Amino acid sequence: MNIVSKKWVAIILIAAPLWGYAQKVVELKDPSGKVSVNVTIGNEIIYSVSHEGDVMVGASPISMALVDGTVFGKEPRLRKKSIKTINQTIYPPIYKKKSIKDHYNELTLDFKGGYSLIFRVYEDGAAYRFVSNLKKPFWVESEQAVFNLPDNPKIFAATPKGRQVDGKENQYHSSFQNTYQHVSLAEWDKSRLAFLPVLTEGKGGKKICITEADLLNYPGMFLKVSSDDKGFYGDFAAYPKDVSVEVRGLKGVVKTREPYIAKVEGRTAFPWRVMVIAEEDADLLCNDMVYKLATPAAEGDYSWVKPGKVAWDWWNDWNIYNVDFRAGINTETYKYYIDFASKFGIEYVILDEGWAVAGPADLMQVVPEIDLNELVHYANTKKVGLILWAGYRAFDLDMDRVCKHYAAMGIKGFKIDFMDRDDQYMIDFNRRCAETGAKYKLLIDLHGTSKPTGLQRTYPNAINFEGVHGLEELKWAQPGTDQVTYDVTMPFIRMVAGSVDYTQGAMNNVNKENFKSIYSEPMSQGTRCRQLAQYVVFDSPLNMLCDAPTNYMKEEECTKFIAAIPTVWDDTKVLNGKIGEYLAIARQKDGIWYVGALTNWDARDMELDLSFLGKDVNRIEIFEDGINADRVGKDYRRKVISLPADKKIKIHMAPGGGFVMRTLK
Repeated sequence: MNIVSKKWVAIILIAAPLWGYAQKVVELKDPSGKVSVNVTIGNEIIYSVSHEGDVMVGASPISMALVDGTVFGKEPRLRKKSIKTINQTIYPPIYKKKSIKDHYNELTLDFKGGYSLIFRVYEDGAAYRFVSNLKKPFWVESEQAVFNLPDNPKIFAATPKGRQVDGKENQYHSSFQNTYQHVSLAEWDKSRLAFLPVLTEGKGGKKICITEADLLNYPGMFLKVSSDDKGFYGDFAAYPKDVSVEVRGLKGVVKTREPYIAKVEGRTAFPWRVMVIAEEDADLLCNDMVYKLATPAAEGDYSWVKPGKVAWDWWNDWNIYNVDFRAGINTETYKYYIDFASKFGIEYVILDEGWAVAGPADLMQVVPEIDLNELVHYANTKKVGLILWAGYRAFDLDMDRVCKHYAAMGIKGFKIDFMDRDDQYMIDFNRRCAETGAKYKLLIDLHGTSKPTGLQRTYPNAINFEGVHGLEELKWAQPGTDQVTYDVTMPFIRMVAGSVDYTQGAMNNVNKENFKSIYSEPMSQGTRCRQLAQYVVFDSPLNMLCDAPTNYMKEEECTKFIAAIPTVWDDTKVLNGKIGEYLAIARQKDGIWYVGALTNWDARDMELDLSFLGKDVNRIEIFEDGINADRVGKDYRRKVISLPADKKIKIHMAPGGGFVMRTLK
């Protein structure tokens, strides 16, 4: 283990007679010297974060109050400190790149009273966490997590679409799906929560993305703006006490809560409070900090975890046609889906809500219209795996038995939905889903939940997460919903936390003026090439094809291209990007490079520098917006071209458009 040099860490003792003891200031810098954290220990603990001298997070107090009156961080007495440098490489089994450089300095402050505070500083940000060394169980009453921000910055934040509970909006009940507001800190409605991640602007165009990592058995953090407009402070849902049942027994709604936010067994490490710092907007598009901060997976073989694409039934409302049977939730329809998936090499078919009998919340009861054993056998002959949807409560009631039964039948995983909360119980439920799924070698897609926090590292079978304003929202979108702008904003914020179950792939594509929400025959905003490009741009190891197989088979050229796009990658490069306007990302798998680009509602010309492709790549296949794509979103053009000697190409995207390409051998 390396010892951190003196230039990285300085300890300064400042006389503080009013406090009765010496005030300690500890400075920790990352190995590059760019990012520094200052921790002041007086009658409270105060930290700040700077980047090359620019204050990104100003002086902010932190503490944790227990129900018995103990407060971690109140009148702290430092027992000892330790410092270490870690420089290693992580090799994820399922990720957007084959390897991750993990280089940081870490400071551990041990205090009297049975707790510690750990800071990590990376070249691209900082994080801290409390650690309890107490041996007996206790209850956390509250946590003080403050992020003071200089100069009333502009922020990008989304507020929960709270559910009505007993006639009142409850913001703690949310599917964590909303578009972003771009306002100054002072302009934010202080009655509203903001769910993570939240992005704030700093000096010189720099950005700070605030989120959390290694959240395993603790409530998720919301942010609220302080009354003095100086910054954010953390807010947490209390532990549920009385939970009522709704939505056919599949969902639970908290009626009352306990006077504490978390039950703790004793020794535990609390979640990391994460501040990702980006010098340029584009730096946010491929950040690894959340993954690096997560608990590593237990040693073992994870080769059974198979990422891939999924033919999805729900978004298109089972609307297949030109067939000789009645389409719907029945064996014939799913055999059609399986045939479609097999034809195009799509790895999975999902049976979404409706395959299990509604009402009893019993996943062992299959509707009579479906012969599930027959479907599993049929899918196996076609080399297609089946995934089952489950409402969270039904899954929670009989988790081990359900997983054991369906794994033995040959089911490959579960898509779990309707969690709609992130209190401690629900966060632990997500962890138990992943743990139990791993026990029976099942994929777990956590839909209807909050953002990821690194669970995909701890349990690689936790393969995807929603917590995104995905394409399904357009089935019921209110007038004025701007999905196009969201698509070029979300990757800079939500995707910092991890992968997104966005569910793209619409074949009915329209411009802004022609869009309308239709539940049973939905459409997307923007162009066809935008939908294709999203399979490259969005990080999604389990990636849905949302439209009906009939529609895809009418568009075989596009479908074959989508079906060939990998869902995990060996390498990822960000070519350019500006939040809310445009982005371009390159990803490589098995020597084949894909490039995807998106724009907002502005038509855009862009030059892509593809010199990283090397000398051996001379030909590329392109899907680009057609000349009339601004009028008819489905208009596109496919072409194969030879790369110029300088490996630079110029592209044009229509309003709401996109561009996608791959290299040819």
